[in-house]
Amino acid sequence: MLCTVGEMAKQMGVPASTLRYYDKEGLLPFVERSGGGIRVFQDKDRAALAVIECLKRTGLSIREIKAFMDWCQEGDDTIEQRAALMERQRESVREQIAQMQETLSLLDYKCWYYNQAKLAGTCAGLEDLSREDVPVELRPAWEKAHGLKTK
Repeated sequence: MLCTVGEMAKQMGVPASTLRYYDKEGLLPFVERSGGGIRVFQDKDRAALAVIECLKRTGLSIREIKAFMDWCQEGDDTIEQRAALMERQRESVREQIAQMQETLSLLDYKCWYYNQAKLAGTCAGLEDLSREDVPVELRPAWEKAHGLKTK
């Protein structure tokens, strides 16, 4: 089924201007145009757009994504480069997830801390909490926040 930039953008959950920008930057060499010059997307284009959006979320620049898309157009001779790029980005995302998990753990601890302060009506006395005063699941974050080696 054929669709316009606006229709594809809606399906992808991105602004139409994003798809136009991708096209301008050479990321969409596969997109056909109608006789009137209007971009026409096919169902098969959705998979390539999903990969572009994925790579963008991993932090790749437009230039790097273009290189990847060029490799895709070049065919099987670039499988190794494409696989290596995907493995690098997968590792990068795993590192980002680990960092975000640490961030979430600290936020969980601070939410507990401030809920305790609300119950007490003050933060006084909570500054000197010992490890044992903190719920077990929050202790690693408490230790990290206090510069202690986590156990």
